[in-house]
Amino acid sequence: MTRREWLFRSANGFGGLALAALLQEQAGAASPAFDRSTQPLAVRAPHFEPRAKNVIFLFMDGGPSQIDSFDPKPRLAKEHWQPIQMDNLPTTVFNISNRVFQSPFEFRQYGQSGAWVSDLFPNVAQCVDDLCIIRSMVADHSEHTAANYFIHTGSGFQGRPSMGAWVTYGLGSECNNLPGFIVLDSGLIPPGGMDCFGAGFLPASYQGTLFRKGKTPVADIEPREDDPALQRGKLDLLRSLNQGTLERFGRVSELEATISNYELAFRMQSEVPDLLDFAGETETTKDLYGLGEPDTEEFGRQCLLARRMVERGVRFIELLTPRRQGQDRWDQHHKLEEGHRINSRAVDKPIAGLLTDLKGRGLLDETLVIWGGEFGRTPTAQTMETGYSSGVGRDHNPFGFTMWLAGGGVKGGIRYGATDDYGYFAVENKVHMHDLHATILHLLGMDHKRLTYPFSGRDMRLTDVHGNVVHDILA
Repeated sequence: MTRREWLFRSANGFGGLALAALLQEQAGAASPAFDRSTQPLAVRAPHFEPRAKNVIFLFMDGGPSQIDSFDPKPRLAKEHWQPIQMDNLPTTVFNISNRVFQSPFEFRQYGQSGAWVSDLFPNVAQCVDDLCIIRSMVADHSEHTAANYFIHTGSGFQGRPSMGAWVTYGLGSECNNLPGFIVLDSGLIPPGGMDCFGAGFLPASYQGTLFRKGKTPVADIEPREDDPALQRGKLDLLRSLNQGTLERFGRVSELEATISNYELAFRMQSEVPDLLDFAGETETTKDLYGLGEPDTEEFGRQCLLARRMVERGVRFIELLTPRRQGQDRWDQHHKLEEGHRINSRAVDKPIAGLLTDLKGRGLLDETLVIWGGEFGRTPTAQTMETGYSSGVGRDHNPFGFTMWLAGGGVKGGIRYGATDDYGYFAVENKVHMHDLHATILHLLGMDHKRLTYPFSGRDMRLTDVHGNVVHDILA
């Protein structure tokens, strides 16, 4: 061994001792210390008593329109196709007009809370008394890629850790045979690509694992060896070789993650087939999610899969917008009525089924469900045409839009915040994306200011130097 190599190994060894002491101090004297490199998903104590244990994020890629879904604006009908009474309106792309465009959808009140919901979501409307509808969301970016990074990572720049990565880094996972952060792909990866679900500067073990639709959601999930002992022996040899590399060159996050992932993949080969087998589900449950129906089969399977993952202890699950009839996103710059109807038919019944099923099984109280896109839409028309027709769409709008939360410690049956009479700008109880992230972590028992990771000379966090918990929406 060279002198340089001895010093390198010694430094890493002393660092490991310091890390173990620090972790034991944070976890408390009653909890044994653990090594993140060998147990990256070990369950860790929260900062305080959590309200939620798991998260299901229903990401509506493209930006669904708030004024056509959960935030009705009667003024739009009164001033339809008249110039909007606002100056210096921000726009994102070309061909946006200053003409008011009324919603083509009808709104009705539902539940004891009397929440207004459009006919895009007749099934979710039956669950409004479980929803906390935030009508005053604000984000920083008007372009899809940056906005997708922002809602997922708290930064409009590529390379930051995703929300799911932060959550599993902070809490670990209660599931030993599946990843702690899983992304269910329904046919479309959003602009920004897999970096929306990446670990960034966190250890690589915390990045999202993509489950594609179909019978084999993960590559090589079927064992190649007929004899399990033979496969186990090969895996042990591979682990020994990789461990020798670590001892020689020191800790490398990607290699440590690879060693851990080989072990996890071995366990997944027995877990995933059972996870995907819905034979034990009743026909009533399958009907609840819309399985067997052309419009809802795809997203319904993903929602049912998400519930089954929650039952197994997966910490953070994200569902992506399905591709339907050539309509693959909520980004309707034209033909908004047609596009929003196609997308809502695909997700409305499965989402309502998920909420109903979680509640019926006693899981909704400890599962935080989040619905929304990276921004909303403008109340003004965007079209290539000169007059009103079914071809009209809406531009991007991050200045005032809607997301909703359910379960996991939030108040049900409330509407929080408000936009102006046109639905353009948030004017009451604004909730910035950093505030939403802080609130999500709070519900999971974590202080967003204490959940940090040292990188580039400072302690980094999901909320950067921003964010306030929205206590008004907590149950």
